[in-house]
Amino acid sequence: VQLQASGGGLVQAGGSLRLSCTASGRTFSSMSMGWFRQAPGKERDAVAAMSWSGGSTYYAVSVKGRFTISRDNAKNTVYLQMDSLKPEDTAVYYCAATDRNSQWVVSTARLATNYEYWGQGTLVTVSS
Repeated sequence: VQLQASGGGLVQAGGSLRLSCTASGRTFSSMSMGWFRQAPGKERDAVAAMSWSGGSTYYAVSVKGRFTISRDNAKNTVYLQMDSLKPEDTAVYYCAATDRNSQWVVSTARLATNYEYWGQGTLVTVSS
C-alpha cells in the first residue's frame, strides 16, 4: 500500500487547512485509516482515525471539535479538516492505514502499532 499525503502548509492561528491522503495498492474501502502528528522533539501521537466502514471515529482530546476526519472511497482518499488551528498544532502530519480491521477498535485506534502502512509526512506550521 502506498499512501500519499498532501495539503500541509503555513497558516495563521485561527485558520484552516485540509490534509488529504490518497491510497493505492489495496482496496481502500477495506482499510481503517489514521492521522498522526509529530512535533519537533516529541513523540508521534494520534490525531484522528476512522474505521473502514466510516462508522467509528477517534479524535485526540486536543483536537476534538476542531478537526474532522472523513473519507471518500471513490477517490481512495481520507481527509483531515483542521479548523481553529493553534500554534501547538504545528507538526509533521502522517497518514496511516491498516487492513487488519478485526483488530481495529476505537479504544486502541490511537496506537501507531495498529497501522502497518504509513505515508510520508506533510508539514503543518501554524504561526501565532
